[in-house]
Amino acid sequence: MNTDSSEINNPSNFTFEQAEKAKIALLERPKFTIRLRIILVFLITFALTCGIIISAMVFISNLAKQQEFLEKAVDFEFEIQQARRYEKDYFLYGTNLYDALNHVHNAENMKNSLENKLRLIISDQEYKDLTYNLDQYKELLEQLQTFTSRSDSLKMKERISVESKIRSHGAVILVSASNAIEQERLRMHSWLNTSMIIAIAALLFILFIGIIQTTYVSYQINQSYSRFEEYTKRIAKGDFSFITPARKYRDEFTNLAIAINGMLLELKNREEQLLQSRKMAAVGTLTAGIAHELNNPLNNISLITESMIDDFDEWDKDQKIKMLKDIFIQVERAGTTVANLLDFTRRDESYFNQVNINDVLNKTLNFVANEILINKIQLQKELGLNLPGIKGNQHNLQQVFLNLFLNAIQAMPDGGLLSVKSYVENNSIRIDISDTGVGISRENMEKIFDPFFTTKKVGEGTGLGLSVSYGIIKQHHGQINVESKLGSGSLFTIKFPISMSES
Repeated sequence: MNTDSSEINNPSNFTFEQAEKAKIALLERPKFTIRLRIILVFLITFALTCGIIISAMVFISNLAKQQEFLEKAVDFEFEIQQARRYEKDYFLYGTNLYDALNHVHNAENMKNSLENKLRLIISDQEYKDLTYNLDQYKELLEQLQTFTSRSDSLKMKERISVESKIRSHGAVILVSASNAIEQERLRMHSWLNTSMIIAIAALLFILFIGIIQTTYVSYQINQSYSRFEEYTKRIAKGDFSFITPARKYRDEFTNLAIAINGMLLELKNREEQLLQSRKMAAVGTLTAGIAHELNNPLNNISLITESMIDDFDEWDKDQKIKMLKDIFIQVERAGTTVANLLDFTRRDESYFNQVNINDVLNKTLNFVANEILINKIQLQKELGLNLPGIKGNQHNLQQVFLNLFLNAIQAMPDGGLLSVKSYVENNSIRIDISDTGVGISRENMEKIFDPFFTTKKVGEGTGLGLSVSYGIIKQHHGQINVESKLGSGSLFTIKFPISMSES
């Protein structure tokens, strides 16, 4: 099953079904767990180690065979040496010829048993020469043995010739045996040196393979940890989009991804429940505010109307007109509440044109000039020169600044400083409105833009001013922020994008 990640992460599709699709997409990949990777790494290392150990065992076995051959070759040389010693005794003392022949036979048997190995060490010609000399040496000794049965006149003459040949063949045999032994010793030393090099190379190879395997597994684990670290940072910033497959296979982190997706769905559900609770609280506040704001003028209208009905003939014309004017004032009061409510709940598409923000600020300040004077408030204006215009609705913007100015004035009942600044900042026009009033508590900071929320006494305000202002600013694609501290005043910052002035 192929699941489109864009469909999964579409905020409008943030449902249980989308969470299930993300889960299926994560689970449908082939399984290649970290545990399996570690096992494979262990098996590869174990196989390499076994290969090296087996090679070492084979080498040691061959070395043992070489040592065994060398020992037999030394024994062969020893038998020849013994035969030659007894041969000399015979020529000197006429004894031990039988012992010499016995050692020659032993040497011949050893040579035959070592034939295959000797042919590998010495050349075929050298082996043939060795065989020939040994056979000649044996035959001469046997021939010498026959001389002992002849007459002394013949024995002396032939012995000299045989003795010369025996010594010549014996010397050649010893040289051949010594050469073969020396070559085998050199070969063993070469093998030992090579084995040391191979052992060091094998250790380095295992170390290299171990580093590669460890790096690979560590990289895979760290890569997954890094991804999930980014996921948590993303979630912390409020991005609740589901985790989708990032690799072609799944492992232990897949279960973690599924758990996080479940957590995201639960968080989203809890967020919606919280928003719904806040909406219900706002509806409650809205209902109470509407009831209070409409109940007072309706009660007044009811009382005035009842009085006019009861004593209509007793009131003169001027009194009746005055009472009707009072009714009209109460109707206007109720109408203003309804109008503010409509402005908050449903903003119509107002006509936007090019607006100079400094003109709006100056006109609005003129509206509250009397309030500023009566409340002994000092006004400080720092309006930027030649500010670019923005597209907006002047009447609505005046309503925003009027609400902010009146709130600032009411926050300074004993007088203070009202500061108004305008300037360009980062391709936006920024307006700072600050006061030195009573400030706003931290627990109220998150509620000041809620409808019908007010810190004023009952009857002194509707709580719609800032909420309506917030809606107007958003309609102008602007931003509003507030900084405040109890006893130190408040700072409202409004930004409108300059780009909106382009048509």
